[in-house]
Amino acid sequence: MNLTARDLGLFALMGAVLAMVGMFQSWQLAITILNMSLISAIMALGVNMQWGYAGLFNVGVMGFTAVGGLAVVLVAQPPVPEAWAAGGLGILLGLMLGVATILAAIAVYKHLSPGKLRGAAIFGVLAVGYLLTSYVFGPAKSAVQAVNPASEGYLGGLNMPVILAWPVGAVFAAGVAWLVGKVSLGLRSDYLAIATLGISEIVIAVMKHERWLARGVNNVTGIDRPVPRPVDLQPQPWVQSLAETLGWNVSQTASVLSGLGYAGLFVIVLALLIWLAERALNSPWGRMMRAIRDNEVSARAMGKNVTKRHLNIFVLGSAVCGLAGAMMVSMDGQLTPGSYEPLRFTFLIWVMVIVGGSGNNWGAVLGAFVIWFLWVQVEPAGRWFMEVVTSGMADGSELKQHLLGSAAYMRLLTMGVALLLMLRFAPRGLIPER
Repeated sequence: MNLTARDLGLFALMGAVLAMVGMFQSWQLAITILNMSLISAIMALGVNMQWGYAGLFNVGVMGFTAVGGLAVVLVAQPPVPEAWAAGGLGILLGLMLGVATILAAIAVYKHLSPGKLRGAAIFGVLAVGYLLTSYVFGPAKSAVQAVNPASEGYLGGLNMPVILAWPVGAVFAAGVAWLVGKVSLGLRSDYLAIATLGISEIVIAVMKHERWLARGVNNVTGIDRPVPRPVDLQPQPWVQSLAETLGWNVSQTASVLSGLGYAGLFVIVLALLIWLAERALNSPWGRMMRAIRDNEVSARAMGKNVTKRHLNIFVLGSAVCGLAGAMMVSMDGQLTPGSYEPLRFTFLIWVMVIVGGSGNNWGAVLGAFVIWFLWVQVEPAGRWFMEVVTSGMADGSELKQHLLGSAAYMRLLTMGVALLLMLRFAPRGLIPER
């Protein structure tokens, strides 16, 4: 899809706004906004594939993003030998028993005729499997979590380069999406929303409470990064020389350089995804997906397997969200399951897609930049505005305290107002689908 002069102007305006943030606030903040906007753009691109291409309402973006982040720990972190010796094999055996129980229940369901006998047999298989799994898995989990719990208490990962965790995160998210889609996509569309919402909460609950997997709420820190950390760049002579040339301190220069390194990697990934998404959207496959989105009944009448196509695009979009989740964890250098909230990782991504332009890949990218910029800047701007409004009030005034305390909610108010204004005056988004 070719960008018009208006579209290019919108992107140029967004770039100018980021440049103004760097000049009038700090370049570190501008680079941080840029990097998070690029990651959010990848998430929005995944959601746009599902909703804009096929009309699939996925409200579990948070779960697929978290699965991608979990892949970074499982791939990049070094293994914990003591934990593996204490209960690693028991955990693996318990997981295999759990999978075998599910497969046995499925086999019973397929081979027995409907009736009370089949129900009793499935219940018996699940009960016996649960007891065996608990008998093996429970003690092994406790043993692993007891190994140096202050800093470890988990099995660790494969100690491989962190950049390899990005495609693995996409594969993990795609696998979860396949399981969810296989069950729910053949039903009514609202069942998909319920299923994705439920599975995302289950994923977060597992990550929080299964400490043997990724330390749970204790968090995993010190994850290797694909770009040198600022503290590693500061001693470099060329960094110190550059700082003198720019008139900055060394720490600021190192932070900006590290952020630019991430920005370069993220731009490469986003450009590749945009190129692939645009080719797919303008191919016969993309036209078929939009035809299914606009009229499923007619598509079925033309012999298209709608359920299969929905599953394909659902898995593909979720994989993109998982990729973005892995990129974010590798940039942060830590996995914090408690930070995954539906407001940030589901609602905000949907606002980006709607504001940018559903069905348009470039619109989703622009929406991500606009909404994330507002998300970061509105709260301090709201506090400044409230301080100006209340500057003439007495220090002990209850009204002044109330207004200053409400500044923290300016972010949510602004997001709601921005969404309402877009739905009223530009319902198709900033760069609408053509």
